[in-house]
Amino acid sequence: MTTMTDSSVREFKMPDVGEGLTEAEILKWYVQPGDTVTDGQVVCEVETAKAAVELPIPYDGVVRELHFPEGTTVDVGTSIIAVAVGDGAAAAAEPVQEAVADTPAAAEAEEPKPEGRQPVLVGYGVSTSSTKRRPRKGAQPPAAAGEASAAIQAEMNGHGPAAPAAPPAPAAPAAPVTGGRPLAKPPVRKLAKDLGVDLATVVPSGPDGIITREDVHAAVAAEPAAPEPQAAPAAVAPAPSPTAAPASYDTTRETRVPVKGVRKATAAAMVGSAFTAPHVTEFVTVDVTRTMKLVEELKQDKEYAGLRVNPLLLIAKALLVAIKRNPDINASWDEAAQEIVVKHYVNLGIAAATPRGLIVPNIKDAHAQTLPQLAGSLGELVSTAREGKTSPAAMQGGTVTITNVGVFGVDTGTPILNPGESAILAVGAIKLQPWVHKGKVKPRQVTTLALSFDHRLVDGELGSKVLADVAAVLEQPKRLISWA
Repeated sequence: MTTMTDSSVREFKMPDVGEGLTEAEILKWYVQPGDTVTDGQVVCEVETAKAAVELPIPYDGVVRELHFPEGTTVDVGTSIIAVAVGDGAAAAAEPVQEAVADTPAAAEAEEPKPEGRQPVLVGYGVSTSSTKRRPRKGAQPPAAAGEASAAIQAEMNGHGPAAPAAPPAPAAPAAPVTGGRPLAKPPVRKLAKDLGVDLATVVPSGPDGIITREDVHAAVAAEPAAPEPQAAPAAVAPAPSPTAAPASYDTTRETRVPVKGVRKATAAAMVGSAFTAPHVTEFVTVDVTRTMKLVEELKQDKEYAGLRVNPLLLIAKALLVAIKRNPDINASWDEAAQEIVVKHYVNLGIAAATPRGLIVPNIKDAHAQTLPQLAGSLGELVSTAREGKTSPAAMQGGTVTITNVGVFGVDTGTPILNPGESAILAVGAIKLQPWVHKGKVKPRQVTTLALSFDHRLVDGELGSKVLADVAAVLEQPKRLISWA
């Protein structure tokens, strides 16, 4: 076996993909020992406290070793992969491949891989196939993973809870595999292992004889049910003790979820904010009927064709107008210098609920954008967040935030400030309510706004003026023209 000197091996360390991050979790490896890699090729996906990003390797070579398995949280600066480069790459390729030839990881690496992946920048890459994050340990029993997936998919398709999959009925059964390894992708192999299914006994229905998830579920459904034990004679149960636990008590009814990634960072930030900045929250109920009419008009305007036009767009613009009229609200508190730092720009944060948790990306220099430009920025921000592609840079440097709890049917809330910001506006649900309009009670579109602010630098007068200005614009949206 050929040996290599240390100079022929490069250690790729976990980078700081965001400002000041200390750790990241390895979600998925795209390479295995023995694979050839090129400069700029994505080798793994990691999740930081701010975003899920893909890491490209910065040199050519052959993968010698993966230092950590998927699901491991690694400190920034720790080596995560060893790559043989230069003269050592050729010497490393054959021995490494022989060493891992009989391992499950190597066997799975032989499976067909998606083509067309291009080198990408960290945090901005888009792969040709969707990347799904690795399930967290303890989220659910492994044996229930396949059934849960089928149930969720059925509910999304509007068919209610999923029933066990029926076995396929091909015109002629495929011949059993007599030699070689059954063809199946790694996730399908894991599903079969969790469900106790031998892939050699599964009839494939995929292209080129590949076994699919549905084939595995069909094999489970086709297995004969175990005979039910004969019922024992009924016995008279003793009367339960008043202090005894209920008969249905089950010690497995709790699930523990590790706190990491976005949720860990959010928890730490919220605790720090709540116990550092003295919060004050004020509320106002607003008639937004005219704003809702303007939204419908803008949807028909050719200038807004293809743009996301909704009430949040006009609420965001109203807040920007209020900040322009009351610039001192757009500031931060510098504890070390004992100074108030007034910002002459607005990076408008929009709280977004994603499968990875709550994140707050912001629109840079939102104060300088026209209404159509703001609509485009909001649409891009929401789409990127839902796809899980928000970069760490997009979540840094926010000055003021909007959180729209109304999308959940909630009237309003008392939002907690993002660290380093002075104000956050919560928008409640817009509902048709009886309202006194021009001396008569009429049905009007009404919502409740809540503004939380840091009382160290924003007093009650300034906070009240900002909230009142936002409400005035939403009641009379024509003021956007005269005040902007």
